[in-house]
Amino acid sequence: MNILVTGGAGFIGSHVVDEYLRLGHRVIVVDDLSTGSRENLNPKAKFYEVDIRKEHLADVFRKENIDVVNHHAAQMDVRKSVAEPAYDASINVLGGINLFESARQHGVKKIIFASTGGAVYGEQDYFPADESHPTRPLSPYGITKLVTEKYLFYYQKVHSIDYVVLRYANIYGPRQNPHGEAGVVAIFCSRMIHGKEPVINGDGKQTRDYTYVGDVVKANVAALNDSGSDIFNVGTGIETDVNTLFQHLREYLSPACKEQHGPAQQGEQLRSVISFKKIQDAFGWKPTVDIAEGLRLTAEYFKNKVVPV
Repeated sequence: MNILVTGGAGFIGSHVVDEYLRLGHRVIVVDDLSTGSRENLNPKAKFYEVDIRKEHLADVFRKENIDVVNHHAAQMDVRKSVAEPAYDASINVLGGINLFESARQHGVKKIIFASTGGAVYGEQDYFPADESHPTRPLSPYGITKLVTEKYLFYYQKVHSIDYVVLRYANIYGPRQNPHGEAGVVAIFCSRMIHGKEPVINGDGKQTRDYTYVGDVVKANVAALNDSGSDIFNVGTGIETDVNTLFQHLREYLSPACKEQHGPAQQGEQLRSVISFKKIQDAFGWKPTVDIAEGLRLTAEYFKNKVVPV
């Protein structure tokens, strides 16, 4: 298949590109490199440096005969979305519509969309949250992801473009950016390697569903073979608190590092964890890398690739 991966120079998207290529697909990458990196680009992929909001995105579709779109390009910094909601929406909503219109005009039959679990569900009524949990996003970022899901429903009903929405938990692993939209794992790794002490917000007992990027890639492969349109959580169903992350990474990277706590972050969600039962029933997917092994692999990556703090 000819697969277009938006955000294919980014953390998760680049891993997806690598695996699609390994499986023998032809892959076209669209990325404006605002947060992605040329270093992440697979040389076997065809690369276009294009902003998904721009009209010349359609040129890529005209040239490349796309079968499937895998949509990972996004403004994914929650704090930035709060500070600049219009900017967030311009990329995540208007950019998405521009992409879907190009897909419609050029006969694309399937879109795989990287959405979010925690940010879409908001404060949870039960744990872990399944796909039927109420959606109450508490940030513009979460709102734009949910809105994009609704647009995909529209394009399926009106234009017969099938979709698979993958609602990610907190994804971590090699290539995660320790700056900007970074997750806590990448930030902690970077600071420890540079001999600095990470600061844990509050008491460190806030929990997330940390899911290794290699498992997420397998979900994107499984989604290629789905013949319908649906929404699936991609997570472990296991809560891990920030203190536990710190302890694992300290063991791997900086045993002498002291545990340092700072003020709690205002409005931070205390618990977030999602169920993977639906995607397991549909595709046989389940997480295979536990938190200890995933953090070890991530720590090894950062140890071997010194990143500016």
